[in-house]
Amino acid sequence: MQRISTNILRLAVIGLGLAVLLTCAFALPAGISSDETGYYRYILAGLYVPAIPFFIALFKTLKLLGYIDKNKVFSKQSTNALKSIQTCAIIISGLFTLGMPYIFYAADKDDAPGVAAIGFIIIGASFTVATAAAVFSRLVQSATAIKSENDLTV
Repeated sequence: MQRISTNILRLAVIGLGLAVLLTCAFALPAGISSDETGYYRYILAGLYVPAIPFFIALFKTLKLLGYIDKNKVFSKQSTNALKSIQTCAIIISGLFTLGMPYIFYAADKDDAPGVAAIGFIIIGASFTVATAAAVFSRLVQSATAIKSENDLTV
C-alpha cells in the first residue's frame, strides 16, 4: 500500500514537473516574443529564474520518495532532502517577493489586479511548503535520533 501511494505521489511530481517544463519551453517564449505582452514581458522572462529552484525541489522530492520506498525515511539523507526542499521554497518565495514591486507596477498599468494576486499566491504557497518541509525535517531528525538510541540499546 505504501508503494502505491509513493508511486501516485511520484506521478504527481513528474506531472507537475512536465507541466512547468512545457510552460518554460513553449508558453513563456511565445508570451515573451508576443507584441501584446506589454509590461508582462519582463515578468514572463523572469519566471525562468525561480524555475531553477523549483526543479531542484522536485528532484529532491523524488529522492525523498525513493528513501520512503527503501524504508530509509528516518535517515540523514531524508533530512537533507527536506532541508533542500525548504531552501528552494524560501528562494522561490524570496524571488517573487523581490519581483512584486514590478508586478504591482505592471498590474496597475494594465489595470489587472489579479496578476498581483497570483504573485501573492505563489509567495504564500512557497512559504507554506518551506514551513512544512522545516516541520517534517525536525520530525525526521527527532525520530532518527530516537531510532539511533534504540539501535544502540538493543
